[in-house]
Amino acid sequence: MKKFIFIGVLGLFVLGACNSTVTHTHNEHEHEAEGHNHATEGHNHAAEGHNHAAEGHNHEAEGHDHSAHGGECSGDHSHGATASHKEGAEAHSDEIILPKAKADAAGVKVSTVEPAPFQQVIKTSGQVLAAQGDESVAVATVAGVVSFRGKVTEGMSVGNGTPLVTISSHNIADGDPVQRARIAYEVSKKEYERMKALVQNKIVSDKDFAQAEQSYENARISYEALSKNHSAIGQNITAPIAGYVKSILVKEGDYVTIGQPLVSVTQNRRLFLRAEVSEKYYTYLRTISSANFQTPYNNQVYELKALNGRLLSFGKAAGDNSFYVPVTFEFDNKGEVIPGSFVEVFLLSSPMENVISLPRTALTEEQGIYFVYLQLDEEGYKKQEVTIGADNGKSVQILTGVKPGDRVVTEGAYQVRLASASNAIPAHSHEH
Repeated sequence: MKKFIFIGVLGLFVLGACNSTVTHTHNEHEHEAEGHNHATEGHNHAAEGHNHAAEGHNHEAEGHDHSAHGGECSGDHSHGATASHKEGAEAHSDEIILPKAKADAAGVKVSTVEPAPFQQVIKTSGQVLAAQGDESVAVATVAGVVSFRGKVTEGMSVGNGTPLVTISSHNIADGDPVQRARIAYEVSKKEYERMKALVQNKIVSDKDFAQAEQSYENARISYEALSKNHSAIGQNITAPIAGYVKSILVKEGDYVTIGQPLVSVTQNRRLFLRAEVSEKYYTYLRTISSANFQTPYNNQVYELKALNGRLLSFGKAAGDNSFYVPVTFEFDNKGEVIPGSFVEVFLLSSPMENVISLPRTALTEEQGIYFVYLQLDEEGYKKQEVTIGADNGKSVQILTGVKPGDRVVTEGAYQVRLASASNAIPAHSHEH
Protein backbone atom coordinates (compact mmCIF):
# COMPACT_ATOMS: atom_id res chain seq x y z
CA MET A 1 0.00 0.00 0.00
CA LYS A 2 2.82 2.46 0.83
CA LYS A 3 4.36 1.79 -2.59
CA PHE A 4 1.09 2.68 -4.35
CA ILE A 5 0.78 5.90 -2.32
CA PHE A 6 4.38 6.88 -3.12
CA ILE A 7 3.88 6.23 -6.85
CA GLY A 8 0.68 8.31 -6.84
CA VAL A 9 2.39 11.28 -5.15
CA LEU A 10 5.30 11.06 -7.56
CA GLY A 11 2.90 11.08 -10.53
CA LEU A 12 1.11 14.17 -9.23
CA PHE A 13 4.49 15.95 -8.78
CA VAL A 14 5.56 15.20 -12.38
CA LEU A 15 2.19 16.29 -13.75
CA GLY A 16 2.39 19.54 -11.80
CA ALA A 17 5.86 20.24 -13.15
CA CYS A 18 4.73 19.73 -16.74
CA ASN A 19 1.75 22.00 -16.31
CA SER A 20 4.06 24.66 -14.86
CA THR A 21 6.34 24.47 -17.94
CA VAL A 22 3.41 24.69 -20.35
CA THR A 23 2.03 27.71 -18.47
CA HIS A 24 5.41 29.42 -18.67
CA THR A 25 5.65 28.70 -22.38
CA HIS A 26 2.22 30.16 -22.97
CA ASN A 27 3.24 33.28 -21.05
CA GLU A 28 6.16 33.75 -23.47
CA HIS A 29 3.79 33.71 -26.43
CA GLU A 30 1.37 36.13 -24.86
CA HIS A 31 4.10 38.50 -23.58
CA GLU A 32 1.85 39.52 -20.68
CA ALA A 33 4.78 39.76 -18.26
CA GLU A 34 6.65 42.14 -20.57
CA GLY A 35 3.70 44.25 -21.64
CA HIS A 36 3.67 42.92 -25.20
CA ASN A 37 0.05 41.90 -25.39
CA HIS A 38 -0.62 41.87 -29.10
CA ALA A 39 -4.26 42.76 -28.62
CA THR A 40 -3.58 45.92 -26.60
CA GLU A 41 -0.52 47.23 -28.46
CA GLY A 42 -1.73 46.67 -32.00
CA HIS A 43 1.19 44.55 -33.06
CA ASN A 44 -0.86 42.32 -35.33
CA HIS A 45 1.66 39.97 -36.82
CA ALA A 46 -0.38 39.44 -39.93
CA ALA A 47 -0.51 43.17 -40.65
CA GLU A 48 3.19 43.74 -40.12
CA GLY A 49 4.51 40.81 -42.06
CA HIS A 50 5.11 38.67 -38.96
CA ASN A 51 2.37 36.12 -39.60
CA HIS A 52 3.65 32.93 -38.12
CA ALA A 53 2.06 30.88 -40.84
CA ALA A 54 3.72 32.96 -43.58
CA GLU A 55 7.10 32.79 -41.92
CA GLY A 56 6.99 29.07 -41.36
CA HIS A 57 6.08 29.34 -37.69
CA ASN A 58 2.55 27.91 -37.86
CA HIS A 59 2.28 25.89 -34.71
CA GLU A 60 -0.13 23.41 -36.22
CA ALA A 61 2.24 22.74 -39.15
CA GLU A 62 5.14 22.23 -36.80
CA GLY A 63 3.22 20.01 -34.46
CA HIS A 64 2.98 22.64 -31.75
CA ASP A 65 -0.83 22.72 -31.41
CA HIS A 66 -1.43 23.53 -27.77
CA SER A 67 -4.60 21.45 -27.63
CA ALA A 68 -2.78 18.45 -28.98
CA HIS A 69 -0.18 18.60 -26.27
CA GLY A 70 -2.57 18.02 -23.45
CA GLY A 71 -0.42 17.39 -20.42
CA GLU A 72 2.70 16.43 -22.35
CA CYS A 73 5.93 18.27 -21.63
CA SER A 74 7.74 19.87 -24.64
CA GLY A 75 10.63 22.30 -24.61
CA ASP A 76 9.84 23.44 -28.18
CA HIS A 77 6.93 25.64 -27.13
CA SER A 78 9.11 28.65 -26.36
CA HIS A 79 10.71 29.05 -29.82
CA GLY A 80 7.90 30.55 -31.92
CA ALA A 81 7.77 34.14 -30.63
CA THR A 82 11.53 34.39 -30.11
CA ALA A 83 12.39 33.39 -33.68
CA SER A 84 9.82 35.79 -35.06
CA HIS A 85 11.27 38.78 -33.22
CA LYS A 86 14.81 37.88 -34.20
CA GLU A 87 13.84 37.88 -37.87
CA GLY A 88 12.13 41.27 -37.43
CA ALA A 89 15.34 42.77 -36.02
CA GLU A 90 17.47 41.27 -38.79
CA ALA A 91 15.25 42.90 -41.42
CA HIS A 92 16.56 46.30 -40.30
CA SER A 93 20.18 45.32 -39.72
CA ASP A 94 21.32 47.38 -42.75
CA GLU A 95 19.65 50.57 -41.57
CA ILE A 96 21.93 53.49 -40.67
CA ILE A 97 20.82 55.68 -37.80
CA LEU A 98 21.85 59.34 -37.89
CA PRO A 99 20.00 61.65 -35.49
CA LYS A 100 18.41 64.65 -37.15
CA ALA A 101 20.44 67.14 -35.11
CA LYS A 102 23.70 65.52 -36.23
CA ALA A 103 22.51 65.34 -39.84
CA ASP A 104 21.64 69.05 -39.85
CA ALA A 105 24.99 69.94 -38.29
CA ALA A 106 26.81 67.88 -40.94
CA GLY A 107 24.95 69.64 -43.77
CA VAL A 108 23.00 66.57 -44.87
CA LYS A 109 20.34 67.45 -47.46
CA VAL A 110 17.75 65.13 -48.96
CA SER A 111 15.79 65.45 -52.21
CA THR A 112 12.90 63.45 -53.64
CA VAL A 113 13.71 61.73 -56.93
CA GLU A 114 11.67 62.97 -59.88
CA PRO A 115 12.18 62.14 -63.58
CA ALA A 116 13.28 65.13 -65.65
CA PRO A 117 14.85 65.91 -69.05
CA PHE A 118 18.55 65.12 -69.46
CA GLN A 119 21.08 65.11 -72.30
CA GLN A 120 23.43 62.61 -73.82
CA VAL A 121 27.03 63.43 -72.96
CA ILE A 122 30.30 63.04 -74.85
CA LYS A 123 33.23 63.26 -72.43
CA THR A 124 36.53 64.52 -73.76
CA SER A 125 39.34 66.97 -73.03
CA GLY A 126 40.00 70.49 -74.21
CA GLN A 127 41.66 73.80 -73.56
CA VAL A 128 40.57 77.32 -72.62
CA LEU A 129 42.03 79.83 -75.06
CA ALA A 130 42.31 83.61 -74.87
CA ALA A 131 41.75 85.87 -77.85
CA GLN A 132 44.53 88.22 -78.86
CA GLY A 133 44.81 91.10 -76.41
CA ASP A 134 46.39 92.27 -73.20
CA GLU A 135 45.34 91.85 -69.62
CA SER A 136 46.42 94.07 -66.71
CA VAL A 137 45.73 94.37 -62.99
CA ALA A 138 45.13 97.60 -61.06
CA VAL A 139 47.09 97.47 -57.78
CA ALA A 140 47.06 99.53 -54.61
CA THR A 141 49.57 102.35 -54.68
CA VAL A 142 49.04 103.16 -51.00
CA ALA A 143 47.88 101.28 -47.93
CA GLY A 144 44.39 101.97 -46.66
CA VAL A 145 40.69 101.13 -46.79
CA VAL A 146 38.95 100.35 -50.09
CA SER A 147 35.84 102.07 -51.41
CA PHE A 148 34.49 101.72 -54.96
CA ARG A 149 33.98 104.67 -57.28
CA GLY A 150 30.42 104.16 -58.46
CA LYS A 151 29.19 100.78 -59.66
CA VAL A 152 32.00 98.45 -60.67
CA THR A 153 30.83 95.05 -61.97
CA GLU A 154 32.46 92.16 -63.77
CA GLY A 155 32.10 92.43 -67.53
CA MET A 156 31.63 96.21 -67.60
CA SER A 157 33.51 98.26 -70.16
CA VAL A 158 36.18 100.67 -68.88
CA GLY A 159 38.51 103.12 -70.55
CA ASN A 160 42.16 103.69 -69.81
CA GLY A 161 42.30 105.84 -66.66
CA THR A 162 38.70 105.18 -65.57
CA PRO A 163 38.50 105.49 -61.73
CA LEU A 164 37.74 102.11 -60.17
CA VAL A 165 38.65 102.23 -56.48
CA THR A 166 39.51 104.84 -53.85
CA ILE A 167 41.87 104.01 -51.00
CA SER A 168 41.57 106.13 -47.87
CA SER A 169 44.60 106.37 -45.59
CA HIS A 170 43.31 109.01 -43.18
CA ASN A 171 42.98 106.77 -40.18
CA ILE A 172 46.00 104.50 -40.57
CA ALA A 173 48.91 104.66 -38.15
CA ASP A 174 51.47 105.78 -40.73
CA GLY A 175 49.38 108.78 -41.71
CA ASP A 176 48.52 110.11 -45.15
CA PRO A 177 51.10 108.73 -47.63
CA VAL A 178 50.67 111.70 -49.97
CA GLN A 179 51.52 114.09 -47.18
CA ARG A 180 54.55 112.03 -46.28
CA ALA A 181 55.63 111.93 -49.93
CA ARG A 182 55.22 115.70 -50.25
CA ILE A 183 57.34 116.35 -47.17
CA ALA A 184 60.03 113.94 -48.34
CA TYR A 185 60.02 115.61 -51.73
CA GLU A 186 60.38 119.13 -50.29
CA VAL A 187 63.20 118.09 -47.94
CA SER A 188 65.15 116.31 -50.68
CA LYS A 189 64.64 119.25 -53.03
CA LYS A 190 66.15 121.71 -50.55
CA GLU A 191 69.06 119.37 -49.90
CA TYR A 192 69.64 118.95 -53.62
CA GLU A 193 69.67 122.72 -54.23
CA ARG A 194 72.04 123.25 -51.30
CA MET A 195 74.42 120.55 -52.54
CA LYS A 196 74.27 121.96 -56.05
CA ALA A 197 75.65 125.31 -54.83
CA LEU A 198 78.31 123.65 -52.72
CA VAL A 199 79.59 121.35 -55.44
CA GLN A 200 80.19 124.33 -57.71
CA ASN A 201 82.48 125.79 -55.07
CA LYS A 202 84.16 122.44 -54.56
CA ILE A 203 82.96 122.32 -50.94
CA VAL A 204 81.31 118.88 -51.40
CA SER A 205 82.39 116.03 -53.60
CA ASP A 206 80.75 115.05 -56.83
CA LYS A 207 79.81 111.73 -55.24
CA ASP A 208 77.85 113.35 -52.39
CA PHE A 209 76.12 115.61 -54.85
CA ALA A 210 75.12 112.65 -57.04
CA GLN A 211 73.57 110.90 -54.03
CA ALA A 212 71.57 114.01 -53.13
CA GLU A 213 70.39 114.35 -56.72
CA GLN A 214 69.25 110.70 -56.81
CA SER A 215 67.31 111.07 -53.57
CA TYR A 216 65.62 114.17 -54.92
CA GLU A 217 64.57 112.45 -58.15
CA ASN A 218 63.14 109.45 -56.31
CA ALA A 219 61.15 111.67 -53.97
CA ARG A 220 59.85 113.76 -56.85
CA ILE A 221 58.66 110.74 -58.85
CA SER A 222 56.96 109.19 -55.82
CA TYR A 223 55.18 112.41 -54.90
CA GLU A 224 54.00 113.09 -58.43
CA ALA A 225 52.69 109.57 -58.82
CA LEU A 226 50.73 109.76 -55.57
CA SER A 227 49.44 113.27 -55.99
CA LYS A 228 48.32 112.64 -59.56
CA ASN A 229 45.20 110.69 -58.52
CA HIS A 230 44.83 112.05 -55.02
CA SER A 231 41.65 113.68 -53.81
CA ALA A 232 40.17 114.81 -50.53
CA ILE A 233 38.68 111.36 -49.89
CA GLY A 234 41.77 109.35 -50.74
CA GLN A 235 43.90 107.84 -53.46
CA ASN A 236 42.11 106.99 -56.71
CA ILE A 237 43.05 103.77 -58.50
CA THR A 238 42.25 103.78 -62.20
CA ALA A 239 42.00 101.20 -64.97
CA PRO A 240 45.50 100.55 -66.37
CA ILE A 241 44.16 99.74 -69.86
CA ALA A 242 40.95 100.03 -71.82
CA GLY A 243 38.87 96.85 -71.84
CA TYR A 244 36.49 94.92 -69.63
CA VAL A 245 36.51 94.23 -65.92
CA LYS A 246 37.37 90.54 -65.61
CA SER A 247 37.37 90.11 -61.85
CA ILE A 248 37.07 92.23 -58.72
CA LEU A 249 39.61 91.01 -56.17
CA VAL A 250 38.60 93.09 -53.10
CA LYS A 251 35.42 94.10 -51.30
CA GLU A 252 34.15 97.42 -50.02
CA GLY A 253 35.84 98.22 -46.71
CA ASP A 254 38.80 95.86 -47.16
CA TYR A 255 42.19 97.01 -45.87
CA VAL A 256 44.87 96.70 -48.55
CA THR A 257 48.62 97.12 -48.63
CA ILE A 258 50.85 98.65 -51.28
CA GLY A 259 51.03 96.46 -54.38
CA GLN A 260 47.93 94.36 -53.56
CA PRO A 261 45.84 93.45 -56.68
CA LEU A 262 42.45 95.18 -56.76
CA VAL A 263 40.76 94.79 -60.14
CA SER A 264 41.82 92.86 -63.24
CA VAL A 265 41.02 94.38 -66.63
CA THR A 266 41.20 92.48 -69.90
CA GLN A 267 40.86 93.49 -73.49
CA ASN A 268 39.24 90.10 -74.09
CA ARG A 269 35.61 90.07 -73.07
CA ARG A 270 35.21 86.52 -74.31
CA LEU A 271 37.23 83.32 -74.06
CA PHE A 272 37.23 80.23 -76.24
CA LEU A 273 36.79 76.58 -75.26
CA ARG A 274 38.30 74.18 -77.77
CA ALA A 275 37.30 70.53 -77.30
CA GLU A 276 38.98 67.65 -79.09
CA VAL A 277 36.41 65.00 -80.06
CA SER A 278 37.25 61.52 -81.27
CA GLU A 279 36.39 60.82 -84.92
CA LYS A 280 33.99 58.04 -83.85
CA TYR A 281 31.61 60.74 -82.55
CA TYR A 282 31.68 62.72 -85.79
CA THR A 283 28.08 61.87 -86.70
CA TYR A 284 26.92 63.20 -83.34
CA LEU A 285 28.61 66.61 -83.65
CA ARG A 286 25.53 68.23 -85.19
CA THR A 287 23.51 67.33 -82.08
CA ILE A 288 25.87 69.17 -79.69
CA SER A 289 24.22 72.27 -78.24
CA SER A 290 26.42 73.30 -75.32
CA ALA A 291 29.05 72.05 -72.90
CA ASN A 292 30.26 72.00 -69.31
CA PHE A 293 33.92 71.92 -68.36
CA GLN A 294 35.88 71.20 -65.18
CA THR A 295 39.12 72.97 -64.29
CA PRO A 296 41.96 70.94 -62.73
CA TYR A 297 43.18 73.65 -60.36
CA ASN A 298 39.95 74.01 -58.33
CA ASN A 299 37.81 71.08 -59.61
CA GLN A 300 34.99 73.52 -60.28
CA VAL A 301 32.49 72.70 -63.01
CA TYR A 302 31.47 75.61 -65.23
CA GLU A 303 28.35 75.64 -67.38
CA LEU A 304 28.68 77.50 -70.67
CA LYS A 305 24.96 78.22 -70.44
CA ALA A 306 25.59 80.24 -67.27
CA LEU A 307 28.53 82.03 -68.93
CA ASN A 308 26.51 83.13 -71.96
CA GLY A 309 28.34 80.55 -74.02
CA ARG A 310 27.56 79.49 -77.57
CA LEU A 311 28.84 76.99 -80.11
CA LEU A 312 31.07 78.65 -82.70
CA SER A 313 32.08 75.82 -84.99
CA PHE A 314 33.17 72.23 -85.33
CA GLY A 315 35.75 70.93 -87.72
CA LYS A 316 34.73 69.19 -90.93
CA ALA A 317 37.49 66.67 -90.41
CA ALA A 318 40.42 65.91 -88.20
CA GLY A 319 43.65 67.71 -88.80
CA ASP A 320 46.78 66.17 -90.21
CA ASN A 321 48.02 63.19 -88.23
CA SER A 322 45.14 63.60 -85.78
CA PHE A 323 42.20 61.38 -84.89
CA TYR A 324 40.30 64.20 -83.18
CA VAL A 325 37.87 66.80 -84.48
CA PRO A 326 37.94 70.29 -82.91
CA VAL A 327 34.73 71.75 -81.46
CA THR A 328 34.93 75.43 -80.42
CA PHE A 329 32.74 77.44 -78.03
CA GLU A 330 32.81 81.08 -76.96
CA PHE A 331 31.88 82.32 -73.47
CA ASP A 332 32.15 85.34 -71.15
CA ASN A 333 35.52 85.88 -69.52
CA LYS A 334 34.40 85.80 -65.87
CA GLY A 335 35.38 84.10 -62.68
CA GLU A 336 38.54 82.09 -62.07
CA VAL A 337 38.93 80.54 -65.51
CA ILE A 338 42.58 80.73 -66.51
CA PRO A 339 43.29 81.12 -70.25
CA GLY A 340 45.59 78.38 -71.50
CA SER A 341 44.48 75.79 -68.94
CA PHE A 342 43.57 72.25 -70.00
CA VAL A 343 40.13 71.12 -68.86
CA GLU A 344 37.79 68.13 -68.87
CA VAL A 345 34.89 68.77 -71.25
CA PHE A 346 31.33 67.39 -71.12
CA LEU A 347 29.68 67.97 -74.51
CA LEU A 348 25.87 68.08 -74.22
CA SER A 349 24.18 66.25 -77.06
CA SER A 350 20.71 64.79 -77.80
CA PRO A 351 17.96 65.38 -75.21
CA MET A 352 16.41 62.54 -73.19
CA GLU A 353 13.03 62.62 -71.45
CA ASN A 354 11.95 61.22 -68.06
CA VAL A 355 15.46 60.52 -66.84
CA ILE A 356 16.33 59.91 -63.21
CA SER A 357 19.45 61.90 -62.40
CA LEU A 358 21.24 62.93 -59.23
CA PRO A 359 23.93 65.48 -58.41
CA ARG A 360 27.45 64.15 -58.34
CA THR A 361 27.53 64.96 -54.63
CA ALA A 362 24.95 62.22 -53.99
CA LEU A 363 27.33 59.47 -55.15
CA THR A 364 29.98 57.61 -53.22
CA GLU A 365 32.31 55.15 -54.88
CA GLU A 366 33.88 51.97 -53.51
CA GLN A 367 36.16 49.89 -55.73
CA GLY A 368 34.42 51.03 -58.89
CA ILE A 369 30.90 50.48 -57.53
CA TYR A 370 28.65 53.50 -56.92
CA PHE A 371 26.28 53.96 -54.01
CA VAL A 372 23.72 56.47 -52.79
CA TYR A 373 21.99 56.77 -49.43
CA LEU A 374 18.21 56.58 -49.20
CA GLN A 375 16.36 58.22 -46.33
CA LEU A 376 13.88 55.77 -44.79
CA ASP A 377 12.54 58.06 -42.06
CA GLU A 378 13.67 61.11 -40.11
CA GLU A 379 16.72 59.35 -38.66
CA GLY A 380 17.03 56.18 -40.73
CA TYR A 381 19.10 55.77 -43.92
CA LYS A 382 19.99 52.88 -46.21
CA LYS A 383 23.00 52.34 -48.47
CA GLN A 384 21.86 51.60 -52.03
CA GLU A 385 23.97 50.41 -54.97
CA VAL A 386 23.27 52.17 -58.28
CA THR A 387 24.42 51.96 -61.87
CA ILE A 388 25.15 55.21 -63.67
CA GLY A 389 24.84 56.44 -67.24
CA ALA A 390 25.51 59.85 -68.75
CA ASP A 391 27.58 62.29 -66.67
CA ASN A 392 27.52 66.02 -67.49
CA GLY A 393 29.92 67.05 -64.76
CA LYS A 394 27.13 68.41 -62.54
CA SER A 395 24.64 65.54 -62.51
CA VAL A 396 24.68 61.84 -63.34
CA GLN A 397 22.02 59.66 -64.97
CA ILE A 398 20.90 56.79 -62.70
CA LEU A 399 20.03 53.61 -64.61
CA THR A 400 19.18 51.24 -61.72
CA GLY A 401 18.90 51.30 -57.95
CA VAL A 402 16.69 54.38 -57.49
CA LYS A 403 13.06 54.95 -58.43
CA PRO A 404 10.78 58.02 -58.54
CA GLY A 405 9.62 59.05 -55.09
CA ASP A 406 12.76 57.83 -53.31
CA ARG A 407 14.34 60.30 -50.93
CA VAL A 408 18.08 60.47 -51.64
CA VAL A 409 20.87 62.24 -49.76
CA THR A 410 22.20 64.81 -52.25
CA GLU A 411 24.58 66.65 -49.91
CA GLY A 412 26.48 65.19 -46.98
CA ALA A 413 26.56 61.62 -48.33
CA TYR A 414 30.08 61.22 -46.98
CA GLN A 415 28.84 62.09 -43.48
CA VAL A 416 26.17 59.40 -43.70
CA ARG A 417 28.84 56.98 -44.88
CA LEU A 418 30.93 57.80 -41.81
CA ALA A 419 27.88 57.29 -39.59
CA SER A 420 27.37 53.80 -41.03
CA ALA A 421 30.90 52.83 -40.01
CA SER A 422 30.95 54.61 -36.65
CA ASN A 423 30.60 52.69 -33.44
CA ALA A 424 29.20 55.83 -31.86
CA ILE A 425 25.96 55.56 -33.81
CA PRO A 426 23.35 53.78 -31.64
CA ALA A 427 21.56 50.62 -32.72
CA HIS A 428 18.14 50.77 -34.38
CA SER A 429 15.45 51.66 -31.86
CA HIS A 430 12.46 52.59 -34.04
CA GLU A 431 9.07 50.91 -33.69
CA HIS A 432 8.09 49.21 -36.93
